[in-house]
Amino acid sequence: MKKMIAIAILLTFTLYALAPNTNTISIPEAEEINPFKDLISAIGWIECQYDTLAYNPEEEATGYFQIRPIRVEHYNQLTGSNYTLEEMYEYDKAERVFLYFADKIGPYDLERIAKSWNGSGPMTIEYWRKVNIQLTKN
Repeated sequence: MKKMIAIAILLTFTLYALAPNTNTISIPEAEEINPFKDLISAIGWIECQYDTLAYNPEEEATGYFQIRPIRVEHYNQLTGSNYTLEEMYEYDKAERVFLYFADKIGPYDLERIAKSWNGSGPMTIEYWRKVNIQLTKN
């Protein structure tokens, strides 16, 4: 009988040592959802070939998104920020400005976002065509 108790105890400890720890669970880190990721890439290529230091003296447009002074001023008025045009060379700040306006339209109308970003009038049709070509490459 003592032998059976010893074997039972030994088996219990062995099973416990081999069993997975059920007191914890592992949750993998979720990927960030960015519905504008492909559009940002396409616009970055069209505007400046991904050059965050790009400058267009004709329009005074700066950075990756080629943000013009009027856009910075409008963003500041709407958000209470005080960004400068020079800060639009800083990708994170420029992206914040772009996303603010893109988010107002929503993630499901990429054509409208792109056209709105570019301006107004017939030139936006050609702009969207270029952006759409880049989107299909992504």
